[in-house]
Amino acid sequence: MTMTITSPEFAQNASIPQRFTCDGDDISPPLTWSGIPEGAQSLALIVDDPDAPDPAAPRMIWVHWVLYNLPTDTGGLSEAIADSALPAGTLQGLNDWQRPGYGGPCPPVGPHRYFHKLFALDTVLPDLGTPTRAQLAQAMSGHVLAQAELVAIYQH
Repeated sequence: MTMTITSPEFAQNASIPQRFTCDGDDISPPLTWSGIPEGAQSLALIVDDPDAPDPAAPRMIWVHWVLYNLPTDTGGLSEAIADSALPAGTLQGLNDWQRPGYGGPCPPVGPHRYFHKLFALDTVLPDLGTPTRAQLAQAMSGHVLAQAELVAIYQH
Protein backbone atom coordinates (compact mmCIF):
# COMPACT_ATOMS: atom_id res chain seq x y z
CA MET A 1 0.00 0.00 0.00
CA THR A 2 1.26 3.47 -0.88
CA MET A 3 1.33 6.13 1.81
CA THR A 4 -1.03 9.03 1.07
CA ILE A 5 -1.92 12.39 2.60
CA THR A 6 -5.20 14.13 1.75
CA SER A 7 -7.55 16.80 3.02
CA PRO A 8 -11.35 16.79 2.93
CA GLU A 9 -11.09 20.56 2.23
CA PHE A 10 -9.06 20.57 -1.00
CA ALA A 11 -7.90 18.20 -3.71
CA GLN A 12 -4.39 17.71 -5.07
CA ASN A 13 -3.28 20.86 -6.95
CA ALA A 14 -6.54 22.67 -6.09
CA SER A 15 -7.03 25.97 -4.26
CA ILE A 16 -6.79 25.90 -0.49
CA PRO A 17 -9.87 27.54 1.07
CA GLN A 18 -9.29 31.09 2.28
CA ARG A 19 -10.02 30.29 5.95
CA PHE A 20 -6.71 28.38 6.11
CA THR A 21 -4.76 31.46 4.95
CA CYS A 22 -3.74 34.87 6.31
CA ASP A 23 -6.72 36.31 4.43
CA GLY A 24 -9.05 34.15 6.53
CA ASP A 25 -8.79 32.57 9.97
CA ASP A 26 -5.17 31.37 9.45
CA ILE A 27 -6.04 27.95 10.87
CA SER A 28 -4.49 24.62 9.93
CA PRO A 29 -6.45 22.51 7.45
CA PRO A 30 -7.67 19.03 8.37
CA LEU A 31 -5.30 16.37 7.05
CA THR A 32 -5.69 12.61 6.85
CA TRP A 33 -3.20 9.93 5.92
CA SER A 34 -3.04 6.22 5.34
CA GLY A 35 -0.69 3.51 4.13
CA ILE A 36 1.93 4.04 6.83
CA PRO A 37 4.59 1.40 6.06
CA GLU A 38 5.39 -1.47 8.36
CA GLY A 39 8.38 -0.65 10.49
CA ALA A 40 7.56 3.05 10.75
CA GLN A 41 8.16 4.36 14.27
CA SER A 42 7.07 7.99 13.81
CA LEU A 43 5.84 10.53 11.27
CA ALA A 44 6.96 14.04 10.39
CA LEU A 45 4.98 16.74 8.60
CA ILE A 46 6.47 19.73 6.79
CA VAL A 47 4.34 22.33 5.02
CA ASP A 48 6.29 24.67 2.80
CA ASP A 49 6.11 26.98 -0.22
CA PRO A 50 8.92 26.67 -2.81
CA ASP A 51 7.62 29.68 -4.78
CA ALA A 52 8.63 32.44 -2.34
CA PRO A 53 8.60 35.30 -2.68
CA ASP A 54 7.50 35.39 -6.35
CA PRO A 55 6.62 32.28 -8.39
CA ALA A 56 8.14 33.96 -11.45
CA ALA A 57 11.47 34.25 -9.63
CA PRO A 58 11.50 32.02 -6.53
CA ARG A 59 14.42 32.63 -4.18
CA MET A 60 13.58 30.54 -1.13
CA ILE A 61 11.38 27.88 0.39
CA TRP A 62 9.05 29.46 2.96
CA VAL A 63 8.21 27.08 5.81
CA HIS A 64 4.66 27.13 7.19
CA TRP A 65 4.59 24.20 9.64
CA VAL A 66 7.03 21.65 11.08
CA LEU A 67 5.87 18.68 13.18
CA TYR A 68 7.77 15.53 14.10
CA ASN A 69 7.42 12.41 16.23
CA LEU A 70 3.75 12.10 15.32
CA PRO A 71 2.60 8.62 16.39
CA THR A 72 2.18 6.21 13.47
CA ASP A 73 -1.33 5.27 14.59
CA THR A 74 -2.48 8.86 14.13
CA GLY A 75 -4.68 8.97 11.07
CA GLY A 76 -4.39 12.70 10.62
CA LEU A 77 -4.90 16.09 12.23
CA SER A 78 -8.15 17.96 12.78
CA GLU A 79 -8.90 21.41 11.43
CA ALA A 80 -7.52 24.30 13.52
CA ILE A 81 -5.67 21.87 15.78
CA ALA A 82 -4.34 23.55 18.90
CA ASP A 83 -0.81 22.87 20.09
CA SER A 84 -2.30 21.26 23.21
CA ALA A 85 -4.41 18.92 21.04
CA LEU A 86 -1.52 17.52 19.01
CA PRO A 87 -1.11 13.75 19.44
CA ALA A 88 0.91 12.70 22.48
CA GLY A 89 4.64 12.82 21.79
CA THR A 90 4.35 15.20 18.82
CA LEU A 91 6.98 17.94 18.79
CA GLN A 92 7.05 21.15 16.77
CA GLY A 93 9.71 22.97 14.84
CA LEU A 94 9.97 26.59 13.75
CA ASN A 95 8.15 28.05 10.80
CA ASP A 96 9.61 30.99 8.89
CA TRP A 97 7.76 33.45 11.14
CA GLN A 98 10.24 32.17 13.76
CA ARG A 99 7.56 30.51 15.88
CA PRO A 100 6.25 26.98 16.30
CA GLY A 101 2.81 26.15 14.95
CA TYR A 102 0.94 26.63 11.72
CA GLY A 103 1.20 29.78 9.63
CA GLY A 104 -1.14 29.83 6.66
CA PRO A 105 -0.48 30.80 3.06
CA CYS A 106 0.09 34.55 2.62
CA PRO A 107 1.80 34.98 -0.75
CA PRO A 108 3.00 38.49 -1.63
CA VAL A 109 2.38 38.04 -5.36
CA GLY A 110 1.00 35.43 -7.75
CA PRO A 111 -0.23 31.88 -7.18
CA HIS A 112 1.97 29.85 -4.83
CA ARG A 113 2.11 26.09 -4.26
CA TYR A 114 1.91 24.75 -0.71
CA PHE A 115 3.41 21.30 -0.20
CA HIS A 116 2.07 19.23 2.73
CA LYS A 117 4.79 16.56 3.03
CA LEU A 118 4.36 13.54 5.27
CA PHE A 119 7.36 11.36 6.10
CA ALA A 120 7.31 7.90 7.70
CA LEU A 121 10.47 7.34 9.74
CA ASP A 122 12.07 4.17 11.03
CA THR A 123 12.82 5.85 14.36
CA VAL A 124 11.44 8.25 16.93
CA LEU A 125 13.70 11.28 16.75
CA PRO A 126 15.30 12.75 19.86
CA ASP A 127 13.91 16.05 21.13
CA LEU A 128 15.53 18.52 18.74
CA GLY A 129 14.30 21.58 20.62
CA THR A 130 12.43 23.68 18.09
CA PRO A 131 14.21 22.71 14.87
CA THR A 132 14.10 24.51 11.57
CA ARG A 133 13.00 22.60 8.49
CA ALA A 134 16.67 22.11 7.57
CA GLN A 135 17.57 20.78 11.02
CA LEU A 136 14.64 18.35 10.93
CA ALA A 137 15.60 17.21 7.42
CA GLN A 138 19.14 16.53 8.64
CA ALA A 139 17.83 14.53 11.62
CA MET A 140 15.52 12.52 9.32
CA SER A 141 18.31 11.73 6.86
CA GLY A 142 18.67 7.98 6.45
CA HIS A 143 15.44 7.29 8.37
CA VAL A 144 12.73 7.98 5.77
CA LEU A 145 10.80 4.83 4.83
CA ALA A 146 8.14 6.59 2.74
CA GLN A 147 6.96 10.05 1.76
CA ALA A 148 3.64 11.42 0.56
CA GLU A 149 2.62 14.92 -0.42
CA LEU A 150 -0.46 17.00 -1.01
CA VAL A 151 -0.13 20.27 -2.96
CA ALA A 152 -2.52 23.20 -2.59
CA ILE A 153 -2.54 26.49 -4.50
CA TYR A 154 -3.27 29.96 -3.13
CA GLN A 155 -3.22 33.51 -4.46
CA HIS A 156 -4.50 36.68 -2.75
